[in-house]
Amino acid sequence: MRDNLNISIDLRSRTPIYEQIINGVKEAALAGILAPDEQIPPIRRLTRQLGINPNTIQKAYAELERQGVIYTLAGRGAFISGETDSLADAKREEILIKTKDLANEAKKYFIPKEFIEEIINEAYDSQNNNNRELI
Repeated sequence: MRDNLNISIDLRSRTPIYEQIINGVKEAALAGILAPDEQIPPIRRLTRQLGINPNTIQKAYAELERQGVIYTLAGRGAFISGETDSLADAKREEILIKTKDLANEAKKYFIPKEFIEEIINEAYDSQNNNNRELI
């Protein structure tokens, strides 16, 4: 089990804190930071780490379990589900929808397709360079 979970909470954000926790756990699971069947911190520990109400964390954990991101074992804690494939598929679909929406907006404001392609290529190239550094 991890001693802490690197979730950043923005208290000024319009996104509710429990949703920020949900998003943080999902992102960590998708990125492989949290492995399938890895235990996540108990509510009390995360309460101390983040300095927020335990009911907020309980709400986030309940929603994560409802979505199949985590599962709980009575008396043992909460664990990352091994079923992150559907979560990854949903995230990819969300990204593709956002990309299409942004492309349509760029077209609406007469931003040439070549500029968008250049931005995408730069993002992928910098990602590949970062990945090579990790190997």
